[in-house]
Amino acid sequence: MRIILGVSGGIAAYKAALALRLLTEAGHQVRVIPTVAALEFVGKTTWEALSHEPVTTSVFEGADTVDHVRLGREADLVIIIPATADLLARAASGRADDLLTATLLTVTSPVVYAPAMHTEMWQHPATQANVATLRERGAHVLDVATGRLTGQDTGPGRMAEPEDVVSAALQIAAEYRGDRDDATTRADDSLAGRRVVISAGGTREPLDPVRFLGNRSSGRQGLALARVAADRGARVQVVAANVEDALLAELPSAVEVEQVETTAELQHAMTRHAADADVLIMAAAVADFRPANSSESKIKTHDPAGHRQEAPVIELVSNPDILAGLVRERRDGQVVVGFAAETGQDAEEVLSHGRNKAARKGADLLAVNHVGAGLGFGDVPNAVVVLRPDGTEVGRAAGSKTDVAVGLLDAVEERLAARP
Repeated sequence: MRIILGVSGGIAAYKAALALRLLTEAGHQVRVIPTVAALEFVGKTTWEALSHEPVTTSVFEGADTVDHVRLGREADLVIIIPATADLLARAASGRADDLLTATLLTVTSPVVYAPAMHTEMWQHPATQANVATLRERGAHVLDVATGRLTGQDTGPGRMAEPEDVVSAALQIAAEYRGDRDDATTRADDSLAGRRVVISAGGTREPLDPVRFLGNRSSGRQGLALARVAADRGARVQVVAANVEDALLAELPSAVEVEQVETTAELQHAMTRHAADADVLIMAAAVADFRPANSSESKIKTHDPAGHRQEAPVIELVSNPDILAGLVRERRDGQVVVGFAAETGQDAEEVLSHGRNKAARKGADLLAVNHVGAGLGFGDVPNAVVVLRPDGTEVGRAAGSKTDVAVGLLDAVEERLAARP
């Protein structure tokens, strides 16, 4: 998406830099528009270095391209971090005395304000009236947090954490695009006649009847892929590893679901369904290891006399590599897709890990996603870079889980078209 990140003059301006990093690492194109006062807190050089875009504050700069109109028209989303009392007042009154406020008057996409100010300023009737005005006009003014402020005081007025602001804004943008034009719908039924098998969720390996080794995957990305594939006319089979029933209930009725728990069960199901599949997508997070032995009864922390016992030593053994097995047994014309959830210091390190895995796994496509706070697992935005086995990048997708599903299935369709 093309995102405008507006920064106004408050001490929380440094948090906008954190939000900018999250947005760019998720694959979005971000143009930062600070106010003059904002540059007193974070300089122009910082914004240009992090965004790789030019930074201006005045309507007289970029006049040849009419930036104050062009930027607003082109934006898919606008986020204001922080939204000071002054910025809220100027926006509510329709002022256009700098590039940021002028741009706000030309925007037709969602605008999300993340307020930050002292408690008395936030609670002042003028500020509350301005917030109410903006909300009535369709802007999204997020609630402030309660906590430590600039000085020694504590109270409501603290800006929400950057991760939460970014997550909320991307979700708002996704819902807006869904209302305008359902991105999952393809008029040409481009996957009609194809059978698509998708794993979702995360496997669990039991330690005893109560405890297990698992991961944070919710299954939402796999289910989004299933919905988009079904909307494109495919016959869809989901193999769900420990996915909540409430999420499975949201799938179209035509999607078939088989529920599994362990890696061995997932391997068996995926191998069986692969026999007549045109596309196999391993979106589930698979446990790499399992306990060598699982206790048939709950492991006790205390002995019968009430004495606390030493923590047990758990021996682990390797689980089968399901994706590698599907690649090995792949039929002619069948497309196999894997996911690689990676962490790293920056996007380049994550991509380096992904390229190594793409070469090792040999899947037709590998979707590399950066996971961490506010990204990847759970009800949060996602972003993937799609690689071929030789490390060549063939696409990127970012935003909601549905946005990522649309982008990935576009790449799958291109691969199917290239197969005999």
